Amino acid sequence: MLSIIVPCLNEAQGITGTLSALAALRARGSEVIVVDGGSSDGTLMRAAQFADLVLSAPRGRASQMNAGALRARGEILLFLHADTLLPESADVLIVEGLKRTRRGWGRFDIAIAGRHPLLRAVERLMNLRSRLTGIATGDQAMFVTRSLFTAAGGYPEIALMEDIELSKRLKRFGPPLCLRHRLTASARRWEKHGVLSTIVLMWRLRLAYSLGADPAKLALRYDRN
Repeated sequence: MLSIIVPCLNEAQGITGTLSALAALRARGSEVIVVDGGSSDGTLMRAAQFADLVLSAPRGRASQMNAGALRARGEILLFLHADTLLPESADVLIVEGLKRTRRGWGRFDIAIAGRHPLLRAVERLMNLRSRLTGIATGDQAMFVTRSLFTAAGGYPEIALMEDIELSKRLKRFGPPLCLRHRLTASARRWEKHGVLSTIVLMWRLRLAYSLGADPAKLALRYDRN
């Protein structure tokens, strides 16, 4: 079984679309778990009809995803952002891909749902960077076997860059499976703050993190921007 874990916070406007798109996967046996971090906009009520389990956890993606993993019944865990749509056959692609390559974790290529020409460059760079470095981000719907997730210690309880840190831990056990099939991520972050400004911000944050900056302070900078 594949367990799809969706952390969310005040996602009432789009959570229905994300979860309803998983109906076919649920029909084939996948489990959908929504983990809320304290929404005040009715997210939980809207999510309940499209999920197998709805939980509450302390705010923070790492905390929420770890809480979902603890309750998941599947042997493979997939962590999905609340504004991201998976390929229709994501479950088959993951199971067959991991079996074929004998790998324990991986991610999808990304497409960003927006028309700005710079977004096409962002997509290509994200996918290429991930292949070259073996680092996956939450935008790419990371998936991992339960046993490997446990061996890696789960998501580190840090305020930002938890996906980067988990990737580093998982790489010690082997490289990721990089599926070329594309998921579709929302462009709202890019459109709201400007594509170029968002690119610069994310690169600055990642550089600072690589140089040893405190994730909590980086999260404050991210929220301010």
